[in-house]
Amino acid sequence: MTSTTLTDQPGGRENGGGAVVAVPWTDRIRAAGLRVTKPRLAVLDAVERHQHATADEVLADVRTALPEITVQSIYVVLHSLTDAGLLRQLDLANSPARYETRVDDNHHHAVCTVCGRIEDVACAVGHAPCLTPSETHGMSIHVADVVYQGVCSDCSAQRAGATAAPV
Repeated sequence: MTSTTLTDQPGGRENGGGAVVAVPWTDRIRAAGLRVTKPRLAVLDAVERHQHATADEVLADVRTALPEITVQSIYVVLHSLTDAGLLRQLDLANSPARYETRVDDNHHHAVCTVCGRIEDVACAVGHAPCLTPSETHGMSIHVADVVYQGVCSDCSAQRAGATAAPV
């Protein structure tokens, strides 16, 4: 469990030649002020492999490496990694919380309202204008989530095939 972020993922560092160097999870955990533990590494590995995973999906994956881990431990680790900025929690309508390792950029999500598929969507502007609302109501805004809802191409094709099928 010594996974690293992918070189094209956030968290990589540029070296003198302009190339991106992968940063091991152990270094990122330490940089966030946390101790490196097997459960933390296993959770980060699981979420890296299964972006937008629920806690139950993370638990199932982590139990392949750490069969004794409890549900409570998974939630504690997910929350500590989220609080440390190593994971991002997605709170989507009609869905349990989901987690991803892509935390260092301003991206949004597209969600299929039929099958629940979730895809990352790059910000059209490139920065976070949504963090500067027209009215803050006295709040200090830290996060703004944009979620596009629609029907994915697979579900659209299935619907089209269903309506075109002879009766």
